[in-house]
Amino acid sequence: MRIISYNVNGIRAAIKKGFLDWLKTDPADIICVQETKALRENIDHAQFNELGYYDYWFSAQKKGYSGVAVFTKIKPDYVEYGTQHKVSDDEGRVLQLDFGDIRIINAYFPSGTSGEERQHFKYAWLEEFFVYLGRLRVQYPKLILCGDYNIAHKEIDIHDPKGNKKSSGFLPEERAWMDGFFDRQWIDTFRVFHPEPHRYSWWSQRFPAVRLNNKGWRIDYINVTEGMKDQLVAAEIYPDVKHSDHCPVYLEIKI
Repeated sequence: MRIISYNVNGIRAAIKKGFLDWLKTDPADIICVQETKALRENIDHAQFNELGYYDYWFSAQKKGYSGVAVFTKIKPDYVEYGTQHKVSDDEGRVLQLDFGDIRIINAYFPSGTSGEERQHFKYAWLEEFFVYLGRLRVQYPKLILCGDYNIAHKEIDIHDPKGNKKSSGFLPEERAWMDGFFDRQWIDTFRVFHPEPHRYSWWSQRFPAVRLNNKGWRIDYINVTEGMKDQLVAAEIYPDVKHSDHCPVYLEIKI
């Protein structure tokens, strides 16, 4: 099973930049996207079906904001929309699909970059989601959590750790959440295969040279529960795929 997680920063904008042509190359069996900024009815979704994908959407109530979707060539056994956490569900942040004994969770974590209020919302969301994941693991030992976490975990995951130590996305409290997350027997699948530095999945759009010079952050992840460690085959980041300020991250597992 090949899985990609990709913050497209607006699915309509990504399509204009060649997203559908990229899908024609068969990059994965399951494509989890975040920040769709659209409702399903806003898109000619038959285009995805014609390429062999089933499409599932969970959009924000606010137009042009947030939202997640999954395009999958493998029909899921069950689809769950949201987490029953109203504040999160109103923003279209979590979409879950079951494939046999595996549950894939596609999540768009909040950003705190727009101000103190949203940073507090982010902390509250992280705390609630941590508890939710703990409960979910009782029922589903084999979990795959992918998405834009909006957090760079360690210094190796960001081009300028000293200069960004007070930046949302690299704050001590956010990094501590990641520590606690991985301490609960989650695996950072990319680092299993790639211990090397300078591997990023997001670059600021404020300065065009940032991506050209690879001054990025690794904030997009596909992580699995400890019980799936022996099923890991490969992981990768694809910085040359450019429909967004993020790029796709990839995981292959045995099922």
